[in-house]
Amino acid sequence: MANQYDIIVVGSGPGGYVAAIRASQLGFKTAIVEKESLGGICLNWGCIPTKALLKSAQVFEYIKHAKDYGIEVTESNANFDSMIKRSRGVAEGMSKGVTFLMKKNKIDVINGFGKLIAEKQVEVTDESGKKTNYSAQHIILATGGRARELPTLPIDNQKIIGYRKAMVLEKQPKSMVIVGSGAIGVEFAYFYNSIGTKVAIVEFMPNIVPVEDEDISKELAKIYKKSGMEIMTNSEVLSVDTTGEGCKVKVKTQTGEISLECDIVLSAVGVATNIEGIGLEELGIKTEKGRVIVDDFGATNVAGIYAIGDITRGQALAHVASAEGIICVEKIAGHHPQPLDYNNIPGCTYCSPEIASVGLTEKRAKELGYEIKVGKFPFSASGKASAAGVKEGFVKVIFDAKYGEWLGAHLIGANVTEMIAEVVVARKLETTGHEIIKSVHPHPTMSEAIMEAAAAAYGEVIHL
Repeated sequence: MANQYDIIVVGSGPGGYVAAIRASQLGFKTAIVEKESLGGICLNWGCIPTKALLKSAQVFEYIKHAKDYGIEVTESNANFDSMIKRSRGVAEGMSKGVTFLMKKNKIDVINGFGKLIAEKQVEVTDESGKKTNYSAQHIILATGGRARELPTLPIDNQKIIGYRKAMVLEKQPKSMVIVGSGAIGVEFAYFYNSIGTKVAIVEFMPNIVPVEDEDISKELAKIYKKSGMEIMTNSEVLSVDTTGEGCKVKVKTQTGEISLECDIVLSAVGVATNIEGIGLEELGIKTEKGRVIVDDFGATNVAGIYAIGDITRGQALAHVASAEGIICVEKIAGHHPQPLDYNNIPGCTYCSPEIASVGLTEKRAKELGYEIKVGKFPFSASGKASAAGVKEGFVKVIFDAKYGEWLGAHLIGANVTEMIAEVVVARKLETTGHEIIKSVHPHPTMSEAIMEAAAAAYGEVIHL
């Protein structure tokens, strides 16, 4: 039957399309349902286009500091429209790439909104409202997330915007208040500040990038303040008045209420899951706090129904969703995949300087009762960083003093998102601090800082 499959995946983000490709590789007749664009939010409105914007900002900053490198540039301007256009072009190119992968792997793409109507059936409603039923032995939900809204910050996409609108604004705002300083908040803060927008960040928690090690948070705050941003931690937006030409933002701080004026308010207060209207309640699929309850391999409490990515318990990261998708499909195929180790997931933030981390923070390691050894190596002592003119930041590593287990690593600096994989692999292989110290790292590289930080933890650092 044309509408019958072995596996149907609902959602084509980095969890969904990866799961579909792996399913096809394993011989399953596979279809994928997508209501918008192949690649989902990450590829079209998240990971990829934001990195394109950030690269434009970084290039502009290089040009502004060209004299530091012995290069004379007489005039340069940030063309906001062209930056936006380039970002959208990159996203469109990547989406076409996913389309090619679907064809290559003989995966049927079904356009429309998918909803479970029975244990083995998905109803898809297309743009015209036409409903079509499809059946499969296994259905994988990968419907992802969207920007979370606060009652005090209702997004109107005119003056109070979410991350999607922040990528396609018609004109560059002169001033912006960013509410929330997670990855989305600090990345947009860097982009807009670097091209001349006056930026203020309001964060409810005591530190910006609050999930990071406190040393990382303090370093980024110092760098951002130096670049001209206003940062308010332990602060809360009480209301936004949009009746005038711009916005009047009432903020409760530790010292009292203040009012900020700006052109645009960007709400970057986290992600909400897309689980409404997809048939969970009708089938009795269990959820908790807005997330679908699954086992170690993505299976829900209803046979034949699975969930992966942002709508489940793990970190809301593209690489987590992809890994979960592969594990889920391989389990369906009768393989014996290992459950995902959520304690060894790298987190990356692509502001400038970049942030990358994995494992326990120093504070958390102490709370868990570990006796620890901590090593730090600043990029100001790195020959490669000095040559490249990117001396800000450091590498911080944390080891268990008793057994040498690598508990965590926290990096801030240029290109550190490319360096964190060394730590992830080392932790997977249960590598000790001494083994890292004795592993020869190439010179001159930024990655030497990881070896030097490990050496610092054990009192053996050479270049400090």
